[in-house]
This record gives sequence, structure tokens and C-alpha cells, in this order.
Amino acid sequence: MDNEQLKEQVNAFWEEHIVPTLFEYIKIPNKSPSFDRNWKENGHMDKVLQVAKKWTEEHLPKNAELIIRESPERTPLLLVDIPGTKSGNILMYGHLDKQPEMEGWDEGLGPWSPVIKDNKLYGRGGADDGYALFASLCAVKGLHAQGLETPRILVFIEFCEESGSPDLPHYMELCSDIVGSPDLVVCLDSGAGDYKRFWTTTSLRGLVGCSLNVSVLNEGVHSGGASGHVPSSFRIARHLISRIEDEETGEIKVKELHVNIPEHRKSETEDLVNILGEEVVDEFPWKDNTKPSTENLIEGVLRRTWRPALSVVGANGLPPSENAGNVLRPYTELQLSLRIPPMVDPILARNAVLKTLSENIPYSATVVVKCEEAAAGWSAPKTSKWLSSAVKKASLEFFKEKDCSMSEGGTIPFMAMLGEKYPKAQFIITGVLGPGSNAHGPNEFLHIPYAKKLTCCIASIINDFN
Repeated sequence: MDNEQLKEQVNAFWEEHIVPTLFEYIKIPNKSPSFDRNWKENGHMDKVLQVAKKWTEEHLPKNAELIIRESPERTPLLLVDIPGTKSGNILMYGHLDKQPEMEGWDEGLGPWSPVIKDNKLYGRGGADDGYALFASLCAVKGLHAQGLETPRILVFIEFCEESGSPDLPHYMELCSDIVGSPDLVVCLDSGAGDYKRFWTTTSLRGLVGCSLNVSVLNEGVHSGGASGHVPSSFRIARHLISRIEDEETGEIKVKELHVNIPEHRKSETEDLVNILGEEVVDEFPWKDNTKPSTENLIEGVLRRTWRPALSVVGANGLPPSENAGNVLRPYTELQLSLRIPPMVDPILARNAVLKTLSENIPYSATVVVKCEEAAAGWSAPKTSKWLSSAVKKASLEFFKEKDCSMSEGGTIPFMAMLGEKYPKAQFIITGVLGPGSNAHGPNEFLHIPYAKKLTCCIASIINDFN
């Protein structure tokens, strides 16, 4: 493979064909179904599908087939089936749904207003994970341009990942004959520790999402006349949450949510900290003098990758401060996000959380707990020699730095599903979500130079497949 030719082609393809399409994509508020209950009627998802379809048809590799599946009441699925000229089966994964807007975007930036600044493309969904389809085909076309043989490649793009991929089991069953049995899975939906080298993800946490609703009255009443006698719904909710989480340390108390961290993952984390140092702390936008939960850098990384953690990510029943009168509110509803370590049984975890929040309710208040379908975490199998060598070679060639592996605290349900279904498959989980890229938050950006090099690395690994 001519690496210089590949770099030239990838760089040109990104500038001419990918960046302009990402501009178009970012403008569409294609929020995942969990955040847009009327997604079908609103039409944003169909609009994104048409953009992706049109672009793919224009850049379809030779002899490849574009397949679209749309089952009733489900989000769509886009597949690109690229026949192989040598043995093997590679599955490349990404998604085209998005997280909601989030407040706090800097002046001149916005979720649906693409802007390039300092070689970074700002806007919701570009980095997480709109680029994946386009970068995947770019990598394949770069190899084909040199007349290089490739295995069969299936590009698999879903539209509900940000909702926990509820439609994936259905489509995996429906398309089982197309998917076949992958030898290598390439996922472009993960992160990077910096923008200086090729990063691979070796584990992901799972997710248990719940809404906790505590009701004490049928309607709000004067707080002066009732407070103290009528228990606060917020206090009861706080009490229930304290059964899950130690409010002083943040430690999760439910034993079903913990796992013994493998020693090789601890060693991997040490290597990560040795490379990045204080960057594992500085990558977050800390307010003023706020400190992390621990000063130990290694422990800090493990807390966000291999230990369970609780976040309150939403609330109902609380008016904005400017409209908050002296009213004892009738209810408090909190949306809870519990990240669970790899290897934890998500069903057992979900049931344990549900039981903990539902039993022995103070004051016999009315408590309703609704837990979404839990998503499993994932830990990569041992990397084969050829893949380890291919990753090292790609990073040195296109980044001039040694590669590095890392655990991630996020969740990609498809990886757990594939890991269980295809235990002999190898995995390359990577992505462009490096420091400051802030997926899910304000000022999300895609680092364009990094994305170009990443695309070259993926092409190189596909070329080395054996």
C-alpha cells in the first residue's frame, strides 16, 4: 500500500465530500427517539436518512449494494454491503441519531449551526457519530483506488444508539443472513485520549436508566402552612437515592453493580496515565476551583471506566427558580443514569436498583420507578497478533506516535451484543471524541485533522487483515 497516496486521497475526499455533507447533517435536529417522541411525524430522521442515502449512492464502492430496512414503528437501518476480493468478513459500525441540544454553547456556536474554527467542526452529531458512515466508505475507497484486495465489508449504520439501541435486536435477527459472522468489528463511535496517536477502546460501561417519581400530595399547597408536617417529596427522593449512592463519597452501595477489575485493565490504565498525566483531569471543563473525586490519577480513570456511578440527568416537578413560589410541591421526578462496569449482568443490576428504590418507602409516599431496558457493558477479547501489529503500524505511520489503549465510561449497546453473539470476533473500537470534543454537551466538535488520520489508520488495518 502506498501510504502517501492514501493520505492524499483521504485528505481530499474529506475536504470535498465529507465535510460539506457533515455541514448538511449537523443542521438537521435528528434527535434520538428517547428525546423526540414524535420523531416519525417530525421527519428529521427521514431527512437524515435521505441525505445519507443520496451521498452513499454517489460514492458507492464498485459492486457494493446499499440496503435500507425500515420496519413499522422502528427507526431505520442503513447497510452498505461491499463484496470482498479476499476471504474474511468485516463489520463497520456507526449511528446517525443525536443527543438533544443542551444549553451553554459559546457565542457563535450552536447544535444545529455547523461552524469550522481552528480545524474543528462544531455542531451536534458530527463527532458522535455522523462521520462514521462517510469515513468508513472513504477508507474502503482509498484501498480500492490502489487496486488492493479487501475482505467483504458490511457498513452497519443505526438510528437509535443514543436511546440505547432498542431496535438493534430486531434488525440483527432480520438481517442475520446479511451480517453473517464478522471476523473483525470496526466501531467508530468511541474516544481518544489525545489527538497525537491512534487510540483503541478496550472496554465500555453498561447503563441502567430509571425515572424516580415521588408523590406526596394531589396538588401543591402553601409551604408555610404545610412544610414540616407534610414530608417533602424531594427529601424522600434524596433518601431513596442515598440507598444507591453514598452522598459523601459518591460510592455506589448496591453490590450487584460492582465487579472485580481485571489486573490487565489496571495495568492498561497505568500506561494511559503515564502517557497523559494531568490531562486525564484537565480534559474536563471544571468550574473555578472544583476538584475531582480523587487526587489519584489512576483511581480517577478507573472511577469513570470500571466502577459504577450515578448521575441525576433530569428532573420534573421543579419550576424554574424565577417562577418558584412558596409552594410545597406535590411531586418530584428525577431521571437517573447509572453506569455499570463491564461484566456486570445488566438485568441483575436493573432489578437490584428497582428493588432498592421501591421497598420500604418513607411515610408510605407514592413512588413509581420506571427502569428502561438495561444495556450491558463490554470488555474486549484478547487481541490477535496480526491486529496488534496492524494497529501499531498504522499509528506509527500516520501519527508518528505509538498507539495506546483505554477503557471508556460510555456505552455502545451494539458492542456488547456483538461480543456475546460472536465471541471469536476481533474488535477495533475507536473514534474522534478526544479532549474537549464534548459529545452530548455544548460545543461538541469533530477534530478534522485527527479524523483524517484516523480514516487512514482504519484503511491500513483493513489492508493488513488476515
